[in-house]
Amino acid sequence: MVSFGSKALPLRRLGGIMGDEDNSHKRSRKKMGMSRKPDKQSNSFDANVNKNGSGRGSQRQSDSETQRSVVRKQVDPETTKYFSEIANLIESNGVDMEERSVVCGNALEEARGKEFELATDYYLSHTMQTLLEGCDVNSLCSFLRSCAKDFPSIAMDRSGSHVAETAIKSLSQHLQDNDVYSVIEDTLNAICKVIVKNPGDLMCDCYGSHVLRSLLSLFKGVPLDSSEFNRRKSSSVLAERLNFKAFRADTDISPQAVQGFPGLLDFLVSGMSKCIQNNIKTMQVDQYSSLVLQSALKLLAGDEEKLLQIIPILIGCTREEILEGDSIKTTKARNILYLMKETAFSHLMEVALEVAPEVLYNEMFTKVFRNSLFELSSHHCGNFVIQALISHAGSQDQMEVIWEELGSKFKDLLKMGKSGIIASLIAASQRLHIYEHKCCEALATAVHSSNESSTCIVPRILFLDSYFYCEDKSNWNWPSGAKMHVMGSLILQGVFRFQNEFIQPFITSITSLNADNILEAAKDSGGARVIEAFLSSDASAKLKRRLIMKLRGHFGELSLQSSGSFTVEKCFTVGNISLREAIVSELLTVQSELWNTKQGPHLMRKLDVDGFAARPDQWRSRQESKQSTFNEFYSTFGSSETKPSKNSSFLSDDSKKTSQPNKIKQMREEIAHLQTSPAPFLSTTGFKRKPNKPEKSSKRFARNSADEDVPKVKKNKSKNIVTDEGTSQSMDKAEKKRHREDVLQKSPKKLKT
Repeated sequence: MVSFGSKALPLRRLGGIMGDEDNSHKRSRKKMGMSRKPDKQSNSFDANVNKNGSGRGSQRQSDSETQRSVVRKQVDPETTKYFSEIANLIESNGVDMEERSVVCGNALEEARGKEFELATDYYLSHTMQTLLEGCDVNSLCSFLRSCAKDFPSIAMDRSGSHVAETAIKSLSQHLQDNDVYSVIEDTLNAICKVIVKNPGDLMCDCYGSHVLRSLLSLFKGVPLDSSEFNRRKSSSVLAERLNFKAFRADTDISPQAVQGFPGLLDFLVSGMSKCIQNNIKTMQVDQYSSLVLQSALKLLAGDEEKLLQIIPILIGCTREEILEGDSIKTTKARNILYLMKETAFSHLMEVALEVAPEVLYNEMFTKVFRNSLFELSSHHCGNFVIQALISHAGSQDQMEVIWEELGSKFKDLLKMGKSGIIASLIAASQRLHIYEHKCCEALATAVHSSNESSTCIVPRILFLDSYFYCEDKSNWNWPSGAKMHVMGSLILQGVFRFQNEFIQPFITSITSLNADNILEAAKDSGGARVIEAFLSSDASAKLKRRLIMKLRGHFGELSLQSSGSFTVEKCFTVGNISLREAIVSELLTVQSELWNTKQGPHLMRKLDVDGFAARPDQWRSRQESKQSTFNEFYSTFGSSETKPSKNSSFLSDDSKKTSQPNKIKQMREEIAHLQTSPAPFLSTTGFKRKPNKPEKSSKRFARNSADEDVPKVKKNKSKNIVTDEGTSQSMDKAEKKRHREDVLQKSPKKLKT
């Protein structure tokens, strides 16, 4: 008999579940999504304990001798059998959910004194993960306190690191209960004290570094499954640097999903800082310690006091030197420049520049980077540091220095494939409002000569690599079927955010593209965003509609693509009434397929495709009413920059009359209603009507107004129109009074049925 929690189960019951032990564990690994493969020497029980995967060898052996000397003993057969039976019992759902916590707690109690051996065993480590996920907080903390002295060795093991991270994640989940905060804090404090004795082992280990980053996130109170810090995507970084997204320093950088441990965070970061000082040369170029330090800097963003302690250490200075105005010495500056050509240090410096306090950023800008911008921009690692430097420039003076060194190097940088520098320059110029026109001129000059037509500018930027790698550039043509350059499309998106007078060559170029090229661009994710950026630019509505016309006949095809659907929506927003009708008509032909796509339902509702299919005239009237209401509002209250121009409206002149000041509230309510409600434009609470006979129409296309009053239009010879007073007037009288009363009374236009 073997005891599991409150139940004593016969071994024969477990034996029937287990079957072949090896196959059972293989199924378990597959189910849990683990990718840990055993070594060829897996018969040796301590084969994995001392591996860090970093390939550094003797540099750190003397520093980590204490924790590396732990040798794992073989798990005795009886213990192995016990935990194998536990694994099969839980996997086969042989334990009720109510008793699972008790079973897991009792099993962890059996592991006391053997935590290190069990956690680092390739097969049994999976079982330990399951137990740590299923036990209560007291059993979890008891397990961690018992193995605290071995926690670094567990964390640096290929299998044990998964167990350690599972334990940390379970602690994070239990923190939702405030009553257990002190128990968890005591447990983490015991672990932290062991780590800070020699944090370099974990920092420079391929497995331990992941565990250490999880601990840092837990101490800060950041969700462990958040990608914001540990697995931040390059697209997110680009969005910030190119002004598509607010910088992290300007936002809440650590959303508090769980309660953190600020004292432990300070304690651990202080221990790491001391370790860096003692092993600075190793830490600066080690890829795993770089990842840990990047996470730490991101978590400390906004805390100038702590950042002024750790960042100077990373660049070989002291906090006092920075605060007292002592310049970074020339020899140190040269060493920093050299290190920025190392992969690990360049990544670290990107983050350091992102979060650095202003005084530290200014010092590094002046003493380290000045007069070396083009040299670093030309390097395959250093150019990313310069992108970060440019993106976080905080003054026009700094931008002047940057422009002085890089403004004449656009063509050289593009030839070298360093287009990210150009994109960052354009974004910084736009953000700081300096050299905007010069940026556009320099970019245009870099891709075409003075004796060439400006029509070639946009195609060459869309295919940067193809153009600059072409030997005979004068005969270069649009490479049909090729994928468009990601950074090139981002550069053009930034360009089209400049004022109209700065980007005329780019506007001429994109509007001169033939229909086939426009369609190919719209089908490419990057090209589609360029088209959307142009349609959102300050270019005239006439030029925008000229480009949209080239996509006619293909809106249905584009709407079925995830990126193309956004382009279709933008074309609809910018287009006049005839273009809107054409777009919706094309979507009707593919509506069955469109409903089955991810983006289709949103597009169908946004464009009111079903409403157009049911009542085209009413659909058109709604579109006109929405646009005229906005035009009236902006013509009265908008600034000179926001007032709509004549060529941007498809409405008749009488719809452009300004509204009276006493109708401000009514106008705002109507704007909100028209934007949020799918109801016909006549069905508002302020309109009354004479009761009519109900029309026969499909329920699918029914629209309910705020007061659940759907107007019905009668077919008769006089074709009466309803006014605010609820009385009928003839069409002739309504036409005569429309110029005078349309805005004041919001008299609806006549609907034809």
